[in-house]
Parts: sequence; structure tokens; C-alpha cells
Amino acid sequence: MTEYHRFINSPKLYDFRKSYLEQRYQFVLNQIQKPKSNIWDVGCGYGTTSILLGLNGHKVLGTTLEYYFDEITNRLQYWSQYGDISSIKLEYQNMFDSYPEENSLDYIVAQDTLHHLEPFEKAVEIFDKVLKPDGKIVVSEENGNNIICNIKHFRERGFKRISSYYDERLKKNVVFGNENTRSLSQWKKEFAKGGFEIDKQSLEYIRYYMPGKYDGSNTDDIIEKESQLWRKSAVLREFFFFGMNFTVLKTK
Repeated sequence: MTEYHRFINSPKLYDFRKSYLEQRYQFVLNQIQKPKSNIWDVGCGYGTTSILLGLNGHKVLGTTLEYYFDEITNRLQYWSQYGDISSIKLEYQNMFDSYPEENSLDYIVAQDTLHHLEPFEKAVEIFDKVLKPDGKIVVSEENGNNIICNIKHFRERGFKRISSYYDERLKKNVVFGNENTRSLSQWKKEFAKGGFEIDKQSLEYIRYYMPGKYDGSNTDDIIEKESQLWRKSAVLREFFFFGMNFTVLKTK
């Protein structure tokens, strides 16, 4: 957890990082309105979102291919002290090999996951199959147009946006998006191919100001200013905001 969320690595970055994570989790909670929903947390990582939703009364399947999967059992045991976690099921699973039953899901949650799913067209087909007609995909993603992030990713992986590796657990090669982030307009096109549309009313961009702006007491003010900025300036929204949250609905 220290390496993943990096809250305590630097006191100067604590409020900056905490604010970003909280905004994303709040977005998920705001979007999942149906009580006792059936949810697939695809690419669940450490299971944090799955645990949050399970403790709020939802039935959750979380799937991941992360190397730290064996540690998740300890996390579930810890959180069982604070609520009923019997509705949470976390599995090491490739979504292209195994997924929920058809028309069984109220929501799919994808936090920092879409840019890893390849082939993405096949992933959208699966989403369409398992979601109920009125189901919703709740997304938190890095803004693929962000200039700073693009420079960082290019230095790390160059133009190779799709890679593969041999998974020792699954005993097979797995194809994945190598930080294959996209802009909002690109996600719109990709989802439209599979009969989905992004709900414009749900859209929000988050994290514009740098860590030095935070002083430990002004987080709410910063969030409010950022909320106004992305709505007023297309340039800031497209190229300088780090993250975006949105939901995706079926059009069929």
C-alpha cells in the first residue's frame, strides 16, 4: 500500500495524493445508487474499491492479475473487523477467459483499468454481454491528453502501447495495454463501436493544481476551483488536467 498509493512517502505530497484518491472513490459512490447492486470491479488491484462497495452493502466480484494478489486475503481479514465482507469475492482472473453471467450486472467499475484492457474491442463486447440493459460502467481514468503524463509514458515505453507477458499463474501469455491511455474523445469512439455512449452529465476532470498548492487546510477550495476551471477552459481540460471520471451507458 505504501508503494501503491504513496501517501506517506512525502509529507508535502500527502494532501495532494489523498485528495485525488478521495475524489475518485466519491465519484464511484455517487454513481452507484441502486441498493444491494451486483458489481464487477474489473482490474480491482488491491481490492480497495471492492471492499468499499462491499461494506456499503453491494455484492462485488473483483478480478485482477496483479502480482500481489496473495496479500489480498490479509486485507479482507483486516476489514472484516469493521463490517460484513461476505458479499466480496476477489479472484486472480483474466477477464477474457472468465467473466460474470450474461445480463447479471448493475454496474462495472473500472478504475485505472481501461487503458490496460487489450484487445479493447473484445473487452467492450464482454461488458455489453454481462451488463443489464440499464447497467452502467463507472470509470476513473488518466487523461490521455495530459502533456506531462504523455512525456512520462513515452520515456517509459516509447511507442509500444500494447505488450504481452507470460503469466505464471495462468500458464499463458497475456496481452495488455502498456499505459495505453486515451483522451475522452478517443474513449467515446472506442465505446461507440460496441454500442455504448459516455454520459456527458457524469463527466468530471480532476487534479490540475500541483502539490505546492496544498497547505493541509484548503483541499475543498482547490477542488471547487478545479471544478470551475475544467468547465471554463477547453485547453486546461484537455491538456493539463490529470484525471477524468465518467460513466458509460448502453445505447442499444
